[in-house]
Amino acid sequence: MKRYYQTFLVCSVTLSLFFGSCSKPAEREQKVVISSVEHPEWSRNANIYEVNIRQYSPEGTFNAFKKDLPRLRDMGVDILWLMPIHPIGLKNRKETEESKGSYYSVQNYTEVNPEFGTKEDFKALVAEAHEMGFKLIIDWVANHSAWDNPWTENPDWYELDKDGNFTPPHGTDWTDVIQLDYSNQDMRRAMTDAMKYWVSEFDIDGFRCDVAGMVPTDFWVATHKELDKVKDVFMLAEDGEPELLADAFDMNYAWEYAHVIREIAKGDMNFDDLDDLFERDAKSFPSNAYRMYFTSNHDENSWNGTDPEMYGKNFENFAVLSATVSGMPLIYNGQESNLNKRLSFFEKDEIAWKNYPYQDFYKVLLSLKEENEALWNGAYGGKRVRIESPEGTYAFYRKKGDSEVIVAINITDESKDISVPVWTSSNYTKYGVVEGEFSTGDKQTYNFELPPNKWFILSTK
Repeated sequence: MKRYYQTFLVCSVTLSLFFGSCSKPAEREQKVVISSVEHPEWSRNANIYEVNIRQYSPEGTFNAFKKDLPRLRDMGVDILWLMPIHPIGLKNRKETEESKGSYYSVQNYTEVNPEFGTKEDFKALVAEAHEMGFKLIIDWVANHSAWDNPWTENPDWYELDKDGNFTPPHGTDWTDVIQLDYSNQDMRRAMTDAMKYWVSEFDIDGFRCDVAGMVPTDFWVATHKELDKVKDVFMLAEDGEPELLADAFDMNYAWEYAHVIREIAKGDMNFDDLDDLFERDAKSFPSNAYRMYFTSNHDENSWNGTDPEMYGKNFENFAVLSATVSGMPLIYNGQESNLNKRLSFFEKDEIAWKNYPYQDFYKVLLSLKEENEALWNGAYGGKRVRIESPEGTYAFYRKKGDSEVIVAINITDESKDISVPVWTSSNYTKYGVVEGEFSTGDKQTYNFELPPNKWFILSTK
């Protein structure tokens, strides 16, 4: 795919170092990549929860989902991300004519899918979510529309083939959608106006933007500014590259991280590969931007596997890592109930909730995120510093002010002896099943035996 790149705002600092009167000054240029996007203040220590309305309940409606808001609030969820809520195209629908179709084939940008309820139902969901302290964002599909979207009355709003016919996005098998043409300014204005409609009329708090890298970056920059005139919105890009975080989006996907941890779980990569990735990302991404870390989402679950399939005995370990390592953690609906089936993408296939066996597990992780400044998102949190530990384990700490969090995971089938640095021996809360002892001397440490496939956290909160 053709991608649209733009240059980061770069701050350069030249340091002159003098080594005695006879030596020449040595110059070193340090480049710090900074984003111009100002994050909403409420996002600093937030987490995000993806909601698949169709599969969430037997009814598959806004009203049915609304009944679960108290449970999610008790679990510690902050941002609710609803997969596309719009009517789904009928023409060239994926799978069969009886299929419910892909959410990402949008038939009308300013209507709601009648299977989910009415606009009044959606407005009531947003209002109740806000009253309970949630923020709510919706999925937005700006790159393409359904074949039977009313916008097709303006063929010049679309890319056409050599015979003047509508065409799916180049290089994809997305036969149920057709590619919009961003060289058309009228279409751009209509797209921005449609997004503003949901912010101004329904008071949503932002958007998760589908295949955002396939849409020109200057559209996102201009649209984010327009939306901010209505309210301070949060923008998440489904994209793993740095450029959209410079001036357009608050956060994007840590896609490569998700692939690396899955390979580590399979034994095809190791934690040194993860550190190499973190080092590359630190050089490429704006230091104040957010990355979204996850073990699953609707794509991963439907196409790549369930949590047990992808992580085996170590699902908890990689969920702990994703919630503490640096950016904003995502939970996909059902993971708190040990989601052990691939949810159908095109058909009704509801989640089996199974009494929420991981509810308390996620509650611990999300409360740690909220209460410990060291774990806050992007530059608001502390830097991750790896701690030396045995092969097959990963240990690190993050510090910010008086907030300290130390994390260790063991993905092997053997117990491992681990020693981590500590700064006090009396002010930590322990999470996990580990018992150990503090030692003092030249270096204060906490020494413990980490059981097979288990995790451990020390925190000052």
